Amino acid sequence: MEMEKNIQILLASRPDGYPKESDFEIIESEIPKPLEGEVLIKILWLSLDPYMRGRMRDEESYATPVAIGDVIVGGAVGVVVNSRTPALNPGDYVEGSLGWQSYAVSDPRFLRVIDPSIAPVKSALGVLGMPSMTAYFGLLDVGKPVPGETVVVSAASGAVGQIVGQIAKIMGCRVVGIVGSEDKRSYIIDDLGFDSAINYKKSNISEELKIFCPDGIDVYFDNVGGEITDSVLDQINIGARISVCGQISQYNLKEPQLSKRNMWILIRKQALMQGFLVFQFANKHEEARTRIAKWIEEGKIKYREDVVDSLENAPKAFIGMFHGENFGKLLVKVSE
Repeated sequence: MEMEKNIQILLASRPDGYPKESDFEIIESEIPKPLEGEVLIKILWLSLDPYMRGRMRDEESYATPVAIGDVIVGGAVGVVVNSRTPALNPGDYVEGSLGWQSYAVSDPRFLRVIDPSIAPVKSALGVLGMPSMTAYFGLLDVGKPVPGETVVVSAASGAVGQIVGQIAKIMGCRVVGIVGSEDKRSYIIDDLGFDSAINYKKSNISEELKIFCPDGIDVYFDNVGGEITDSVLDQINIGARISVCGQISQYNLKEPQLSKRNMWILIRKQALMQGFLVFQFANKHEEARTRIAKWIEEGKIKYREDVVDSLENAPKAFIGMFHGENFGKLLVKVSE
């Protein structure tokens, strides 16, 4: 009988521009054995997120780059199958940065225990995980929306954007989303309750913003950067807040894209533009998770997931994400 192996996806080379499948290497290795104080986890679900592209660069950032030949980093949910610590038992479900592999060994201190009776365990990577924490704190703590204000969200059908828009509606705001297809445009209006939506691939963003935001823009949740952000900044109100979450339009460029350099508008409009990392709010994550779970139960928040089967398909799905191919939170089903 053939012994089960640990499938791992390694960084084979640093992407030059957009990632290619040749930048990844899929190998089989022995299933690791936990040391004293550690647990062995069988990975069930893997999260694919744009921030991982930054970890593939060999440059200083807020997190250490992935070394050539190392397992790609990534959040995952799994089940404990072997424990050498009283902190966790076999059968416990956990979430952590376990990487692109089918088995991982970890110290329990770096894991969060998940209660499968509350919600499907994969939700710990999406609507009750990092994307929703990012949306919650980026909007409420950085954007500080006030009832009656106009909030604009880019990448509005994505894992973060779809939650930002719905929280903004709960806060009593008018919400306009920017997306990249007609299907996504219909989804955020008809299913998620956005007031208006712009398909940037078909429309003149500046002209559409004038129509949908006749009183200007008070809060902009920026997931994209580039020309879309330039267009939004032109129409912000006095005292506007710009919450900079991501710059996905820039991640794969070989040279930084020069903007219209309209930063002067921040002075004229006395606006605040602030970047943030979800980890800076770690001490308040459980508070946010409880509140979001209640909104889901009340039907105030809906969410969409885009599930890819098999770990071997992770590189292709990851590459597709930068071309707008995913619709909702992108997950890989690694095992049953």
